[in-house]
Amino acid sequence: MLQLDNWPIRWKITLLSFGIVLFSLLIGTIILVGKIANVKVEDVSQRSLLTAKVTAQVPEIRHEVENPGGETRIQPLVEQIRGIYGADYIVVVTMKGKRMSHPIASRVGTLFNINEARPAFAEHVYVDRVKGELGNGVRAYAPIMNDEHQQVGVVMVGNTVPHLQAILSDMGSEMMLILSLTLCFGIWGAYLLASHIKRQTFQLEPQELARTLDERTAAFHAIHEGIIAIDEHERITVINEPAKKMLKVKGEALGRKIREVIPDTRLPEIVTLEKPAYNEQFYIGDTLILSNRFPIKVKGKTAGALAIFQDKTEVTRLAEELTGVKAFVEALRAKNHEHSNKLHTIAGLIQLGKDQEAVRYIFQIDEEEENLVHFVGNRIRNDSLLGLLIGKVSRAKELDIALHIDPYSELHCFPNGITHHDMVIILGNLIENAFDGFSEVWDRDKCVDVSIVQDESYLTIEVEDNGIGIPDEVQAKIFTKGFSTKAESGRGIGLYLVSSIVERSGGDIEIESSTGYGTWIRVKIPMERKE
Repeated sequence: MLQLDNWPIRWKITLLSFGIVLFSLLIGTIILVGKIANVKVEDVSQRSLLTAKVTAQVPEIRHEVENPGGETRIQPLVEQIRGIYGADYIVVVTMKGKRMSHPIASRVGTLFNINEARPAFAEHVYVDRVKGELGNGVRAYAPIMNDEHQQVGVVMVGNTVPHLQAILSDMGSEMMLILSLTLCFGIWGAYLLASHIKRQTFQLEPQELARTLDERTAAFHAIHEGIIAIDEHERITVINEPAKKMLKVKGEALGRKIREVIPDTRLPEIVTLEKPAYNEQFYIGDTLILSNRFPIKVKGKTAGALAIFQDKTEVTRLAEELTGVKAFVEALRAKNHEHSNKLHTIAGLIQLGKDQEAVRYIFQIDEEEENLVHFVGNRIRNDSLLGLLIGKVSRAKELDIALHIDPYSELHCFPNGITHHDMVIILGNLIENAFDGFSEVWDRDKCVDVSIVQDESYLTIEVEDNGIGIPDEVQAKIFTKGFSTKAESGRGIGLYLVSSIVERSGGDIEIESSTGYGTWIRVKIPMERKE
């Protein structure tokens, strides 16, 4: 048995092409010979029928067929006609079956079995396929009519049909020429095709390509970064295991529309824009990623897009530091400062000998703290947000700002796809932004109102302040990454993160502001995530 696995691809394709060409020639030859045989049979049939009709119209034969001894005049005449038309035999038979002519002279005058050609004795003209002494052939019948239009006999003309061997023998030289040319051009074309494929595959054999593909696939799935590629129809063509794990993709993703598998990769927009995007941070699901996205160009035309990304846990940590942990540190610092002031007050009262006032002051402070914790703790069922709000209250006191939490506020569960980190980022940034609005306010009481309302459909967060407000030209830019009205470096990320979270969750942000009078911001997030 031939071992073809290790054969070079040139010889494999050449052998395959040779086999296909040979098989095609064989089938073509069979069909062609069959057609030629049918044509020859039809030609012999028509020639035989014409000969029979002509013979039946010869006057001498019409007049002598009924006369006694007429065979002596009919036989030489028929043989002459047979020679002219090249028929194998012509037999003239009377209505009683007597042969008036025959190629074999000894059979002249003998009887013919009328039952073999009964339609011919009923004035029918037809051709019949027969198997005779000379082989397969055709026999044409034509009635002989006298001057009174009465049938007086029958003419039978027979011709043999060429055998397949004879047809093949006649076509032998042509077939050999066609076979030789076809095989030569087929093998030459196959060799050129194989050479072209070799050049396209960097001169690698199929088994080498398979091994290289296995190695590349293993390396592709082993790298830490996630990789996703799509074609121009937004179908996923490449996705590695880290990408699946990072984005929590379950099941087979190849061939599916990326919007069905991962709705918010922003990869289809690269196909539309045909421009790369570098080092962009955004959320996919509840995972913050850092992504580089590139259009895939084939002959100058965009054929898809590729994304290389990684889980931005460091960015998440930094965001938490900027909005959550930093807020808690600031809250603790403010709390420490507040307690220091309270302790100084208590110490002063004791030094003045006003012990009862000091005790009442201590109980008053304790009651205020307890009421605040009790109220917020009953309405907000999350420790991170609870700590954030209490810390912001202390921070507000330090800044001489009255922070009011709506008594109807409540939060029992997070919307789909939103984590406590996201809520800390949203609420912390909105409140800090409100605090920043009082940087140039000295002529009024500073107030910030916070409301967190939740129902079956939406979670709504509202933050309102009576600060300096936001000019119209700035409102359109405050959610842009890196934009800030402050000169300090590192600003401009907070509200951008808020916008990113709200956008990926299918929510929306409303803002109303009047310069010199304050700002109102509402964030509305659906409990069930929208497409």
